Amino acid sequence: MHAKSWRFGLTIFLCVGVAGYALWAYGAGVQRVPVHPAMVAAFDEHRVLITTHAVAASLALLLGPFQFRDGLRSRFPRAHRISGYLYLSAGVGVGGVAGVLLARHSFGGVVSHPGFGMLGCLWLFTGAIAVVAARRRRIKDHRVWMIRNFALSLAAVTLRLYLPASAVAGVPFEDFYPAVA
Repeated sequence: MHAKSWRFGLTIFLCVGVAGYALWAYGAGVQRVPVHPAMVAAFDEHRVLITTHAVAASLALLLGPFQFRDGLRSRFPRAHRISGYLYLSAGVGVGGVAGVLLARHSFGGVVSHPGFGMLGCLWLFTGAIAVVAARRRRIKDHRVWMIRNFALSLAAVTLRLYLPASAVAGVPFEDFYPAVA
């Protein structure tokens, strides 16, 4: 297996895993996982926003990796454009706005709020710049901004990788979570 195929397979595995987890845990407007009591209260108070963010961000994770497949992009350019618009509008656009609105309610207080808020703003900003570049037919710039945008999408994956690592290392959740944000 080529390194590129292996990396793509791992990316798909992680994106589908995190998206599936988010959809199962929060996508139906019901919190199905045990979390810190402060997070339960935030979910109960902002159920619609959290559900919207989880569903939209999951869509971004599920569509994103395929946007970078050269063969798919060259053979099916229309599908690439449609999928890209769905990724950026329904995934990043809706998920990013919901994320920005939720940032001030995130667990971890004055450290987490700006961290998640900046992530949401940068997610929206890089997506907007990528669209502008594509419309101006600046494909190289579009690709660079989409790589940046998808790297921000992968913050959802890295957070879910760091959580169990911190637990194994014995770092209390209350200390770890704000630092990651």
